[in-house]
Amino acid sequence: MNIRNEIKAQIVRAGMTIQEVVDQLSIDYGWSESVSNLSGKLQRESIRYKEVLELAAVLGYDIVWQKRGEQ
Repeated sequence: MNIRNEIKAQIVRAGMTIQEVVDQLSIDYGWSESVSNLSGKLQRESIRYKEVLELAAVLGYDIVWQKRGEQ
Protein backbone atom coordinates (compact mmCIF):
# COMPACT_ATOMS: atom_id res chain seq x y z
CA MET A 1 0.00 0.00 0.00
CA ASN A 2 1.35 3.44 -0.79
CA ILE A 3 1.68 6.27 1.71
CA ARG A 4 -1.33 8.18 0.38
CA ASN A 5 -3.72 5.26 0.67
CA GLU A 6 -2.37 4.21 4.07
CA ILE A 7 -2.83 7.68 5.57
CA LYS A 8 -6.27 8.13 4.03
CA ALA A 9 -7.29 4.73 5.44
CA GLN A 10 -6.10 5.79 8.90
CA ILE A 11 -8.13 9.02 8.64
CA VAL A 12 -11.24 7.00 7.82
CA ARG A 13 -10.53 4.52 10.66
CA ALA A 14 -10.27 7.46 13.05
CA GLY A 15 -13.76 8.55 11.94
CA MET A 16 -12.54 11.89 10.63
CA THR A 17 -12.64 13.71 7.32
CA ILE A 18 -9.56 15.21 5.69
CA GLN A 19 -11.01 18.67 6.38
CA GLU A 20 -11.32 17.88 10.09
CA VAL A 21 -7.76 16.57 10.18
CA VAL A 22 -6.41 19.66 8.40
CA ASP A 23 -8.35 21.93 10.76
CA GLN A 24 -6.89 20.17 13.81
CA LEU A 25 -3.37 20.16 12.35
CA SER A 26 -3.71 23.89 11.79
CA ILE A 27 -4.79 24.47 15.40
CA ASP A 28 -2.27 22.12 17.04
CA TYR A 29 0.78 22.50 14.81
CA GLY A 30 0.28 25.58 12.65
CA TRP A 31 -0.23 23.69 9.38
CA SER A 32 -1.84 25.36 6.41
CA GLU A 33 -5.64 25.24 6.52
CA SER A 34 -5.66 24.04 2.90
CA VAL A 35 -6.87 20.51 2.25
CA SER A 36 -5.12 20.64 -1.12
CA ASN A 37 -1.79 21.19 0.67
CA LEU A 38 -2.11 17.89 2.57
CA SER A 39 -3.57 16.10 -0.43
CA GLY A 40 -0.67 17.28 -2.59
CA LYS A 41 1.90 16.03 -0.09
CA LEU A 42 0.19 12.66 -0.01
CA GLN A 43 -0.11 12.51 -3.80
CA ARG A 44 3.57 13.41 -4.31
CA GLU A 45 4.61 11.27 -1.32
CA SER A 46 6.58 14.28 -0.07
CA ILE A 47 5.25 14.35 3.49
CA ARG A 48 7.99 14.68 6.10
CA TYR A 49 8.45 12.29 8.99
CA LYS A 50 7.73 15.12 11.47
CA GLU A 51 4.47 15.81 9.64
CA VAL A 52 3.54 12.12 9.78
CA LEU A 53 4.12 12.16 13.55
CA GLU A 54 1.89 15.23 13.92
CA LEU A 55 -0.77 13.69 11.69
CA ALA A 56 -0.69 10.48 13.73
CA ALA A 57 -1.06 12.47 16.95
CA VAL A 58 -4.15 14.25 15.61
CA LEU A 59 -5.63 10.87 14.67
CA GLY A 60 -4.89 9.54 18.17
CA TYR A 61 -1.99 7.27 17.21
CA ASP A 62 1.66 6.92 18.16
CA ILE A 63 4.27 5.79 15.67
CA VAL A 64 6.18 2.93 17.30
CA TRP A 65 9.41 1.45 16.04
CA GLN A 66 9.39 -2.27 16.72
CA LYS A 67 12.12 -4.73 15.84
CA ARG A 68 10.85 -7.31 13.37
CA GLY A 69 9.95 -10.59 14.97
CA GLU A 70 9.44 -9.02 18.41
CA GLN A 71 6.07 -8.62 20.00
